[in-house]
Amino acid sequence: MAFLTDQPWRLSVAPMMDWTDRHCRFFHRLLTRHTRLYTEMVTTGALMHGDVQRHLRFNSQEHPLALQLGGNVAADLARAARLGQHWGYDEINLNCGCPSDRVQRGAFGACLMNEPQTVADGVKAMRDVVDIEVTVKHRTGIDRIESYAFMRDFVGTVSEAGCRVFIVHARNAWLDGLSPKENREIPPLRYELAYRLKQDFPALTVAINGGIRSHHDIDAHLQHADGVMIGREAYYNPWWLTQWDAVYFRDPHPVPEREAVEEAMVDYMERAHAQDGCPWYAIARHMLGLYHGQRGGRLWRQVWSDHRLKPLPPREVWARARQALASACLVDH
Repeated sequence: MAFLTDQPWRLSVAPMMDWTDRHCRFFHRLLTRHTRLYTEMVTTGALMHGDVQRHLRFNSQEHPLALQLGGNVAADLARAARLGQHWGYDEINLNCGCPSDRVQRGAFGACLMNEPQTVADGVKAMRDVVDIEVTVKHRTGIDRIESYAFMRDFVGTVSEAGCRVFIVHARNAWLDGLSPKENREIPPLRYELAYRLKQDFPALTVAINGGIRSHHDIDAHLQHADGVMIGREAYYNPWWLTQWDAVYFRDPHPVPEREAVEEAMVDYMERAHAQDGCPWYAIARHMLGLYHGQRGGRLWRQVWSDHRLKPLPPREVWARARQALASACLVDH
């Protein structure tokens, strides 16, 4: 049975600030072999003036992996993209959708939808210096601009610079009066605009992001678009990811056991601490949804998130978490 590896954007996990760091992505890769993963947004300024290794290092198991950049100066984007390719990323993605105050002060993120030629210049500058795909993640619009033509013209201009992949967060970004969290919930979802974008630009790859929580949602969107990007639901309910390879990539590889995934994470915690002193709880926070909906899951999660256990080695915390699960099962029986 052939895998659907010729459709690299068929399914992906969204870039999420403070969440999709390298530890989170290592965890997700234990659950799905083919789903495309994205870094948190990394600004060009952080790469030009900060610790490049801290921002760009990742685990080799994370492929296929995209680096998401934030910035608006073509030369800086080109330098950052070149760094991304040098470090081994499979894709460079430009953030044109983040509505946070910090991003607005820097005049990038969702603000860039007002400046399609600036985005096009940045895309071209990046494409000129890398061989990997340069993609754009954007919104359906900004503020109260409800016109499809606004997004259509943005995509049209940027595609002329050679961008072939657009990931549409199917809500507007309201830049005044809403927090980033509210911007993920309050502006209405308008999937039909992303569908229309694919109809108007059939040669482009169009993926849809926003409010997607079930196989039914994914299947419905794949009738109209090339791919689907999952955000918060992938983080809160990570075991869902174990179904994706078989359903969406035709990969019959056996689904791992939860216990085996947890043990692999404990091994990883020990390696990370030995290599760079990373505390286990900075890693464990990403796997707290592993037993979501399972008997004893709440007690298991309480152990791994108990700040009083931070001085203990991760293998001892793991033993306590397993004991909590077992005790819950005994009580229920």
